[in-house]
Amino acid sequence: MSALADSLRRAGCVFAEAEAAEVTRHVGADLARVAEVVAGRAAGIPLEHLLGVARFAGLDVELDPLVFVPRRRAEALVEHAIAHLRERPPGVVVDVGCGSGAIAAALTAALPDWQVVATELDPAAVACARRNAETYGFTVYEGSWLTALPTDLAGRVDAVVGYLPHVPDAGLDLIHPDLRRHEADLAVAGGPDGLDGFRAVVAELPRWWSPDGFLLTLLAPEQAVAARRHVEQPAPDGPGLHLHVADVDDDAVVRVDRSGRIAP
Repeated sequence: MSALADSLRRAGCVFAEAEAAEVTRHVGADLARVAEVVAGRAAGIPLEHLLGVARFAGLDVELDPLVFVPRRRAEALVEHAIAHLRERPPGVVVDVGCGSGAIAAALTAALPDWQVVATELDPAAVACARRNAETYGFTVYEGSWLTALPTDLAGRVDAVVGYLPHVPDAGLDLIHPDLRRHEADLAVAGGPDGLDGFRAVVAELPRWWSPDGFLLTLLAPEQAVAARRHVEQPAPDGPGLHLHVADVDDDAVVRVDRSGRIAP
């Protein structure tokens, strides 16, 4: 593996050892295929697109070119969702704007008695997510945010979980160029302040979620402050909801609910 890692390092890969391990796991001793992957990395193509698979929350999920690469930081959303849901009676959880369906796959694996559904607008991502849905056992609906859901789920959604696009338009060029060139704007662009997708989903929540329903997503810490101001505006001028910052690393895990209780 050291020779492969050296080749990947020369190709410009910062995490060459980790990438070499993934190449070896998926490609094995096929030297021609290994050479293709190294050449692709040198050309700036994400490893996950070259291998056709991404590792997320301990699972392998299929990934097609131009489909959003699942971010490891989004595993925190799965962890928080499981912590909130595992003691509840089984219900419905939605991976909103699911991309490849990585979050839905992880939730299905962790909560086998729950109904896990996903929504996605981009047709290429929908096709990719539906293949993962066949493998892991969730359902994908094509359309915008929660409006893509079937009407019989209205008032029944216990959790909405999503790694929503939240990069401000002015910051798009700060995304790593390997990813920037190979992912659709739809998957990352969040409007002037990065909160367009967040506000859209929050506006749709009242129709869909159950009385104890909640939304989990990731935002930059400074965005979490602006998001709280938005959701906690009293009705009828604003949603009149509550936002809690559950965890902060590079991003903040935020929970939106009706309760005002501090999320554990």
